[in-house]
Parts: sequence; structure tokens; C-alpha cells
Amino acid sequence: MGGTFDPIHLGHLVAAEQIRADLALDEVVFIPAGAPWQKAREVTPAEHRYLMTVLATAANPAFSVSRVEVDAPGPTYTVDTLRALRERLPDEDLFFITGADAILSILTWRDATECLELAEFVAATRPGHDLSDLEETGVREKVMAVDVPALAISSTDVRERIAAGRPVTYLIPREVEQYARKHGLYGTERQRLGIDQPR
Repeated sequence: MGGTFDPIHLGHLVAAEQIRADLALDEVVFIPAGAPWQKAREVTPAEHRYLMTVLATAANPAFSVSRVEVDAPGPTYTVDTLRALRERLPDEDLFFITGADAILSILTWRDATECLELAEFVAATRPGHDLSDLEETGVREKVMAVDVPALAISSTDVRERIAAGRPVTYLIPREVEQYARKHGLYGTERQRLGIDQPR
């Protein structure tokens, strides 16, 4: 499961567990983006996002977290990650889980066609949200959509809530909230410095 996870929230965890169960997957490996080249905003340093993801997933034995992108030098690309995973797991069925919003921009990804060959893509979508915009591209038939109600939660909203001093209880795991607050990741001090401005 790929994503910026800035921060990881309960919608990510619900989506991962539902898709794991629906598709009878052995494991879901969370892969926090290292230096996501398509993000217009400044993202929280990768090590913080990795550690929050570890905290959020620790209680589920079917979840693990990979450093493959966190440790990669320079901008990170999904195709490089999938190549590395395919090399390590040549005989396994690979599924790449991400949000529908990311899937809708897939043709702008580096080597998008190869990405779609290296793994089966699964789009976690909100109920009623569809991927019809992909119909004309020829990509739609290569992407499986799974409705996940909890995806109404967004990392953007969580960052804005923390910055405004509003509660995030039941939106993110308690351990993630404690970590973010302890390290001042989304608070007003970072806003004053011009880092991680809420959008």
C-alpha cells in the first residue's frame, strides 16, 4: 500500500484491512513515499512518516512497513519500488493499493504502463466515487476498485485540525497523534516557519 501517509489515519488502516480480507492477501506492506516528486506542498520528513506508520500498524500481524522508498536517494517513483519488490518476490502475486485520487493521475507517473504490468492495481474508493475518468485511457480495466467508507477521512483534514488545535481522536491512531504532537509535526510553529502549510 503506497502513500505519503502524512499522517497515516484510520481510513488507510480500514482500507488496508478490508482489501486484505476481500482479496485474501497474505500481507499488506505499507510503503511510505520517500521524496514524492508530484507533491506540490512540503511534506513531513520521511523518517517521521515512516515511524508514524510503524506505530499505526504494529498491532496487526498482517501489516508491515517497508523502508524501500524512505531509504532511496532522491525523488521516489512507484515503478522503481515495484521493480525492487518484483525482484525480491519473483513468484508472488503483487497488488498495489492506493487511493482513487492517485489512480486518476496514473498516466502522469513515470513508466505508468510498466507499473500496471508489475502489479495488479487496487484503488481504494469512497462509496459512490467511480473511476469513469479512466475509461478513455484504456487503464480502467487494469484497475480494481474497492469501496471503503472510512476513506472520507483525509490526511489534509488531520493536518489542519492539529494545526488549529482541534481534536483528531478517532481519525488517527492514538500513538500517531501522540507522536505528531510530541514532535510538533503539524502545529502552528511549523506554520510560522512556512513548513507544511494546511491546504
